[in-house]
Amino acid sequence: MHLNLTKPLAFFDLETTGINVGSDRIVEISIMRVNPDNSTDILTKKVNPTIPIPEFNSKIHGIYDKDVIGCPTFKELAPQLAQFLINCDLAGFNSNKFDVPMLVEEFLRAEIDFDLKNRKLIDVQNIFHLMEPRNLSAAYKFYCDKPLENAHTAEADTIATYEIFKAQLERYQNVEQVDEKGNVFKPVKNDMAVLSELTARTKNADLAGRIAFNDKGQEVFNFGKHKDKPVREVFEKEPSYYNWMMQGDFPLYTKKIITQIRLSMK
Repeated sequence: MHLNLTKPLAFFDLETTGINVGSDRIVEISIMRVNPDNSTDILTKKVNPTIPIPEFNSKIHGIYDKDVIGCPTFKELAPQLAQFLINCDLAGFNSNKFDVPMLVEEFLRAEIDFDLKNRKLIDVQNIFHLMEPRNLSAAYKFYCDKPLENAHTAEADTIATYEIFKAQLERYQNVEQVDEKGNVFKPVKNDMAVLSELTARTKNADLAGRIAFNDKGQEVFNFGKHKDKPVREVFEKEPSYYNWMMQGDFPLYTKKIITQIRLSMK
């Protein structure tokens, strides 16, 4: 299927030292950039995370400490990656929940402000779970009718995600669904803006989901003792809460968002 693109769409996958966005690091990244004419470019890099890779995670993705000796750090790769992703929308499998937050966090550590404001984010897993709840290997077997070889390697998973995405569009773009009010609609279209909205699921102000938007469009805390309370209201009544968050183990992007909110109060 030919994707209807007005700008490049970058499918990507990360292998990491763990799943904590604030403290874990990338050990491998693979990006398939699909250009508006549907030609593709692939960039795959192993990354020295500068911290030990836990054996548990190494057994999953097959990358051990010895494999990244001599590899560039993310900070060293960051300018090349940012250039490769310039003007790209982003897509992946479970990417909105994990890969995008982790990638942005690494860019911020490298002192590169990787702006998401003008980028569409498409999570292929959310389309999959909406239409056929399974995992990546099952999705590949279901949509592409073949087993996924070399699962949990970044490049194999990236290419598989791209193939699944195209197969999803072919299968679902004219399929009707019925919402909770009984309205019939066709959720899947070959339109990146529509798919970005479809796979967003939740409306968060930050990438880690610590700050969300309420029904009034206000930023509210999505955790802890101030859950569901407006951020501005809490910072006005309890200024020390901002300092506590800034000193805590929160992702840099979350700290960036609450700092923007705080500055807007002055």
